[in-house]
Amino acid sequence: MKIFAAGDIHGDTKLANELAKKASKEKVDLVVLCGDLTMGEISTKGIIGPFVKNKLKVVLVPGNHETIATADFLAELYNVTNLHGYYIKYKDIGLFGCGGANIGMSQLSESEIFNSLKQGFDGLKGMKKKIMVTHVHPSGTIMEKFSNIFPGSKGIRKAVETFKPDFLLCSHVHEAEGLEEKLGNTRVINVGRKGKIIEI
Repeated sequence: MKIFAAGDIHGDTKLANELAKKASKEKVDLVVLCGDLTMGEISTKGIIGPFVKNKLKVVLVPGNHETIATADFLAELYNVTNLHGYYIKYKDIGLFGCGGANIGMSQLSESEIFNSLKQGFDGLKGMKKKIMVTHVHPSGTIMEKFSNIFPGSKGIRKAVETFKPDFLLCSHVHEAEGLEEKLGNTRVINVGRKGKIIEI
């Protein structure tokens, strides 16, 4: 399976078009958008559309710049999947996620973050590979050191340690774009604005 993952588009329609072209050219099976699709709830147009127009399968989670309701609206409008507290299965791979953040306008408590991830994970029993999708990075990671403003999430850290996904895809800290590290056996990747191809 070939995934193209990106985050922190922040309403940049030019970037969305470039990412959609790249994903299409790479013939990916799935596009994963890791939140902060808008800039503070405005600029929702032309962000998901380019991917759908290129006949790409899309899943997303909201970031701290849009509410879960906005992510639900975009998912319904473009017939894509909001993974917040939810899961999807693709062949023998399962994806589950949690959007929002532990800071900012769409703030969730650490227990809400963990419980949303648990809700999605519970639907993936028996899947060979599991991919966790969040906006925020886990606490106690190298990514966290790239920013004094954005603390990592203890809820996400607990979820990684409890559910042991094969991958965790996140964004949020722009300065840590492209950074990859390991928590146990989980590959944690900050996919960033330029996007990242992940082959499984």
